[in-house]
Amino acid sequence: MKDHQRLIQLAGNIYDAALDSALWPDVLAKIACFVGAQACMLITKSPAKSVTACHPFGIDARHLQLYVEFYGDLDPMTTLQSPELGRIVGVSDIVPPEDFRKSDFYRDWLRPQGLIDAASVKLDRTATNCAYLVVMRGEANGLVDDEMRQRMQLVIPHLRRAKAIELRQAEAATFADILNNLNTSIFLVDSDGAILHANAAATALQRAGELLRAVRGRLTASDAAAEQSLRDVLTAAGSGGIDGKGVALPLSARNGEHYVAHVLPLAAGDAHQTGANSAVAAVFVRKAELDALSPADVIGKAYNLTPTELRVLLAIVDVGGVPEVAQNLGVADTTIKTHLSRLFEKTGAGRQADLVKLVAGFSNPLIG
Repeated sequence: MKDHQRLIQLAGNIYDAALDSALWPDVLAKIACFVGAQACMLITKSPAKSVTACHPFGIDARHLQLYVEFYGDLDPMTTLQSPELGRIVGVSDIVPPEDFRKSDFYRDWLRPQGLIDAASVKLDRTATNCAYLVVMRGEANGLVDDEMRQRMQLVIPHLRRAKAIELRQAEAATFADILNNLNTSIFLVDSDGAILHANAAATALQRAGELLRAVRGRLTASDAAAEQSLRDVLTAAGSGGIDGKGVALPLSARNGEHYVAHVLPLAAGDAHQTGANSAVAAVFVRKAELDALSPADVIGKAYNLTPTELRVLLAIVDVGGVPEVAQNLGVADTTIKTHLSRLFEKTGAGRQADLVKLVAGFSNPLIG
């Protein structure tokens, strides 16, 4: 199978795993194979340096536990103070090889497993932790080289978007029951709408033909107006005309049910590296359970907020503290404090940080 076809399938697998964590172990194995690694894992590290290792491939249970309890804090690739998101960091980027081979991490953890080199990339960062992909090579594969870095670079955008989806799902914990019942359909398409990958839910959706269909392999909306909008958005995605947050398109099925298609552009740099038929966008389709209501509308109705209280609430999330909000809205600090007091009373929040979490809980899990 050609590399660009393998990458397309792997990207689809990654997005599936973002919605079903049970799929991650198999996906990590495929990532290791694609980049030429003997082992890999996803890890999270908190500011307090507590380490969680997830979905390891090629690492036995004993060494995994040792990493979590002792050696994760010694891993040079995840102890940099502020590596850039998406940047591949190899051992050779941090310490001279001879010094690394003398380290406890290499001597007591990496080498006993038959591993000799490693690279990592920071996938996302939140206020509480950072997530990394760590890949490791053994003697059969040799040291981390340019080819491995190039292959990792092809996978990283998909992993980062998948981790963002997982984060949004966690932030939307108050809607967990609804989200669990949503059969989110995922399509990877090129700029012409050709379907390069569809998960099981997407396949079932297009076969039903009420909302979306595959016409000669091309994703097509049943509604004519939506079809034109979909074409325009995919064309824009192919030319880099959509920012990273993507575009939401309303869709209507023939039976009158309402859906939303979130079109997220894939990394622009992938197109020239993955062949002529390259995925330019991921299309997430879900049923619009709250058809006419934006998250702000839902929050306002849920807590019986006045328009002004809602405006203050959203300003606190977007702008910051009382002085900043007052300046932004052009009113006195005391006015904002009055509305803030009412917001606390109506929502049950005790701090401004709690209000930020409340709004995050109503956010769309697929759009950042």
